[in-house]
Amino acid sequence: MSEISTAFRNTYDLAFQVSPIILQGGIANLSVGNMLPIIALTGQLAGFAQGALTSGGLSTEDFFARFLPLPGATVISNAAGMYPFANQSVASNAIIKQPTSISMLMICPTRTAGGYLTKMAILTALKNSLNTHIALGGTFIIATPGFIYTNCLLLTMTDVTGGDTKQQQVQFQLDFLKPLITQEDASSAFSSLMNALSNGLQTSATPSWSGAASAVGSSIQGAVQSVSGVSGVVSQFLSGPAL
Repeated sequence: MSEISTAFRNTYDLAFQVSPIILQGGIANLSVGNMLPIIALTGQLAGFAQGALTSGGLSTEDFFARFLPLPGATVISNAAGMYPFANQSVASNAIIKQPTSISMLMICPTRTAGGYLTKMAILTALKNSLNTHIALGGTFIIATPGFIYTNCLLLTMTDVTGGDTKQQQVQFQLDFLKPLITQEDASSAFSSLMNALSNGLQTSATPSWSGAASAVGSSIQGAVQSVSGVSGVVSQFLSGPAL
């Protein structure tokens, strides 16, 4: 029973504390399922898999960083419309949906003497990988014990290390925003529009082609007359006395 409890605990730690941030799209396009856990950016994914295969268990104590959701994450965010409405019935339901946000705290203390030498390299590689992922249009999935945030954008990564530790740059805050319209929503709307255009739009009235033909004919005739008038003016100008 204790082994089962330990396995569940390790699984919980892995999903919500060790690697709760998953990269989607961007640099993860060549990964399985177009997803990449954040521990892959710290160079520990291969070592973790090897340890799980050789020892037969999961050990989450020696990872570079742990993540915790910070208080203040928005689950539902709405705003009331403040502009005039036609009547009170409409005004009472004037709710405008707003984007939601969540912040994660990355804690990465140095536990060994050799960790001081590799910390800069790991953090630099993590920063460069996140910048490349964002530049390629990649998004993030944030897993928390209460909710899962999908299609999030990374806005900032800030050093928030306090004075309660003797080490510097131990805690980093990552601020994510879940926009109202995601790339998947836009692609779905674009596909629906293209399907409607490809299949043809149904109209309620039959167009009058004779009227269209007469209108086109009159326009062409007027254009020909205008061109004839312009050509006459140009000929008269050319045949006139030189200045």
